[in-house]
Formats: sequence, C-alpha cells, structure tokens
Amino acid sequence: MKNDQQASHGQGATRRGFLQGSAAAVLGATGTLAWQRAVHAAGSDILKVGLIGCGGRGTSAAVNALRADPNTRLTVMADIFRDRLEQSRRILARQPVADRVQVPDENCFDDFDCYKRVMESDVDVVLLCTPPHFRPAHLEAAVQAGKHIFCEKPVAVDAPGVGKVLQTVELARQKGLTIVSGLCWRYDLGVLETMKRIHDGAIGEIITIQENYLTGTLWHRGRQPHWSEMEYQIRNWLYFTWLSGDHIVEQHVHSLDKALWIMKDQPPKLCYGLGGRQVRTGPEFGNIYDHFAVCYEWPNGTRAFAYTRQMANCFNETEDYVWGTNGTARVLANTIEPRSGTAWRYTGDRPSMYDLEHQALFSALREGRTINNGVYMAYSTMMAIMGREACYTGQVITWEKAMQSTVDLSPAKYEWGDVVVPPVAIPGKTTWS
Repeated sequence: MKNDQQASHGQGATRRGFLQGSAAAVLGATGTLAWQRAVHAAGSDILKVGLIGCGGRGTSAAVNALRADPNTRLTVMADIFRDRLEQSRRILARQPVADRVQVPDENCFDDFDCYKRVMESDVDVVLLCTPPHFRPAHLEAAVQAGKHIFCEKPVAVDAPGVGKVLQTVELARQKGLTIVSGLCWRYDLGVLETMKRIHDGAIGEIITIQENYLTGTLWHRGRQPHWSEMEYQIRNWLYFTWLSGDHIVEQHVHSLDKALWIMKDQPPKLCYGLGGRQVRTGPEFGNIYDHFAVCYEWPNGTRAFAYTRQMANCFNETEDYVWGTNGTARVLANTIEPRSGTAWRYTGDRPSMYDLEHQALFSALREGRTINNGVYMAYSTMMAIMGREACYTGQVITWEKAMQSTVDLSPAKYEWGDVVVPPVAIPGKTTWS
C-alpha cells in the first residue's frame, strides 16, 4: 500500500543505531508477528481498541479508528480527569459509530496510572492521545504489553523523552508491533504525491525550505478555586513547556516533520533562531512563547526557515515552500512549478487524512504487515525541541547536542498538589545542556 511505504521511508538507515535486542528478543518478535498474522489475516474478527486521553483529539481519533474498520470496537477508555472521559463518552454516543462504542463503566479509568489499566486489558490497539509529556511512558507501556499503537504527535517534550521513544520503537519493531504516528500529513494523498514528485527530482536538488505555521490563539480553560496547581496546569497543558513542549513542539511539529520528510528523513546538523513572548504575557499563559523563527541547516547546505506564531488578529498561513535547482513546490497546495517542463497540481481524491492513517493501521493488522513510523516521529519531535532551545537560549544547537541533552522537564512527582512553574526563558541567560 502506498501509504505504508511512504510512512516507513527512511528508517532502514537509522534503525541499526538503536538495535539493542538479543537473539531472544528477535525470536519474540517472530512469535508476535506470527500470532498477528494468524489472528487477524482473515479480516473477520473483532479488533478491540482502547483510548488513552479523552480530549477533543482523542475523541476524534476514536471515531477515526472505528470508521477505519467495521470490525473494530472501542472497549476501554482512560483519562486523568473523569469529567473529560464522561464528556467523551457523551460525544461518542452521538456519532454514527456509536453502536461500536462498547465501554462499560468498569472499563473507564481516571487517575495518573489509568493508562496501566488499559494495558492490562484485552485490547489489540491503543490510541495514545494525552498531552505530549506523557507519551514516552505510555508508548513504552503499550509496547511492553504487546499492543499495536496509534501515537499522537509530538512524542516527547525533552531529549530524554525522545531517547526513550527511540528505544521503545526499536523494541516494537523487534516484537512486530505496528506504530502509526499522528503526523497526519504523511497520509494525505495530495501531500504524498507532491512529496513523491519532489523526491523524484521534479524541482531538482533542494536548496531552501520555508515552513509557515502562522495561526491564531487556542483555548484556555481558566482556573477553578478547588483545583490544585497540578490540576490547573494539566487542564491548561498547552501553556506549560513540561506538558506541551511549547507550541513549536506541540503544533509546529507538523511543519517541521514535512521539512524532515523533504530531506528524506535525515535530520539537520544544527539550528539557531529567535522567539519570544510578546502578546501572551500574563501568568495564565504559563511559561511558553507566542512566536518562534528558526533556521535549520543540513550537512549538504540546505536550509529550512521555520516560522510559527500564535497571535490573534494577525496574518495567518500554513504552508510549506520548497525551492530547488529546477523550480519550486508548495506542499500543502499540492503544486509543482519547474523552471522547464509542465507545471503540476494534484487533482485526485481527497479523503480525510485522519481516517487514512487509521485505515493504514488496521489494514496492516488484517494483512499481517507492520508499520513503524517511530523513527521519523521521534526525529521530527527532536527537531522541534532543538528549535525551541535555540530560541530559549539564543545559542546554536547541534543535533548531536540535542540528542545528548539530559534536561528532563518532568515534575518531581505526579500528585494533586503544587507544581513549580519555571520562569519564562530569556535568550542569553537561559541555558540548556
């Protein structure tokens, strides 16, 4: 399937660097894959799905999963907040797929460890849709439990998290488990065809990329007097770097992933940039910035200029511009304009990319194949993290330094109490190692 081939592109050259398994692990992987083929190849049995993270994205992902395969059932749900879980249940009950939402009260879990209950259940597939901070732990638990995975973007908020994810996705490969990433543009048919033509040389060698993710502001849920600081921060997770990674990581990762994809999933050698907090300056906005501008450089001299902004009443645009030695391309517009030859625009079908990524996952399970999007989803996340830190510190950040960083943004403990909010980063004063 074309989607699967593109989704796995570029991983062969990088997997060897993370191979840590023994002969026993390889034998275990063979057994897992054989079981998968035996159980699911007929295409007529029920695949059970568990949802972890019942916010808007998680609820939508559950609908996508149920639409992707008529023999799927949502049987377990988990969220750190019970009210969010119950709201998701009410929304799902109104969907056309409501008859396949079969989640009894005893299969609903809500606390910091709720994800563990999902892993202990008999679900075949888990949807990981919590705030990004929790992704490395949830992904590791899912692979250890032998679950197939839909993993929302980004996959971490700091370098230790990315390192853990890379180890986990290698273990998933050994065990024959499928991981499909929520970097959904990798499954969009128009973007796939545009990228194929770029890689086939339609605009020559890549010289420059410009990534724009210029958008308005997002939601804020306010503060209730009975909430602890921990609850307040998690309910407003977008505004705290330890939870979201800042919006360059949480949102702009889509654009950075396309730049990585254009460069055939080879990471940049370094980046530098600038950013700040010009409009969202109040304490309700935690410690994140509201704009970033980052220049990424690759070993061959190609540069990507990446701009992201979350401000109201400003010019908005989300697009990927590519300049080559023989022309230009716009990735989201699905257009190619060579200096010589005929211009091209994608005119084919445009099904939902959110549905397509889940169709790829369940088709792979039915056919006894595996998809592992793990390396590129980790690399795209690291690109975003190194860009953030280049702006936070005002320094050049190399890929090597980023991969070796030991800065862990995790809180001291997970409980309903006080959580320190680090100060807003100041370039030239803030450090990162």
